[in-house]
Amino acid sequence: MVSIFVNPLQFGPREDLSSYPRDLVRDQDLLERLETDLVFAPDASAMYPSDASTFVEETRLSADLCGASRPGHFRGVCTVVLKLFHIVQPQRAYFGEKDFQQLQVIRRMVRDLDVPVEVVGCPLVREADGLALSSRNVYLSPEDRLRARALSRSLAHARDLVARGERDARALQREVEAFLRRDPALELDYVAVKKADTLEDADSLEGRILVALAARVGKTRLIDNSVLEV
Repeated sequence: MVSIFVNPLQFGPREDLSSYPRDLVRDQDLLERLETDLVFAPDASAMYPSDASTFVEETRLSADLCGASRPGHFRGVCTVVLKLFHIVQPQRAYFGEKDFQQLQVIRRMVRDLDVPVEVVGCPLVREADGLALSSRNVYLSPEDRLRARALSRSLAHARDLVARGERDARALQREVEAFLRRDPALELDYVAVKKADTLEDADSLEGRILVALAARVGKTRLIDNSVLEV
């Protein structure tokens, strides 16, 4: 079973809810080819009564990174995901690792609230030019698309530095920031080096390390990450 729902609770007042890419017919065609048994695609009125006043909030893992840039975003994510778990009652739920912070927030919610669901992370998928697959990629002009390749290239630069022996997390963060700032048209939101399993700041590079970043290319906000085994 696959759920398809553009969740209004996780969009801020000046974000792109009204223009967010939607193509249910295409999605259903793709899922039919994959022999999906059932598609659950409710509208917002079915998910949220007009006087809804109950929400779910994780307060630690969601405080930084995209949570700092998009206040209320993860409250919307946790609320809709828990509602979908109650409605669908899956044994397993699959979430992409491109939204790595979201994946970890959902795992924490499931643990803390004793939700009987196994949360499975799915590897990040990239397009031919290295850009992380995202619905928002359709917003990019040809020129912005070329600029956006810097995100994945900066992460490749980070992996190369670690392979050559870099073990200082702050030094790695500065290197990735400097790489991205080569293009003044790219508006950097954040670069962070975290312990992948806890999203705590990393001082030294050891174990599973998350290098995460967000940047605005033209009018489009993009995120990307790489998990390093050090």
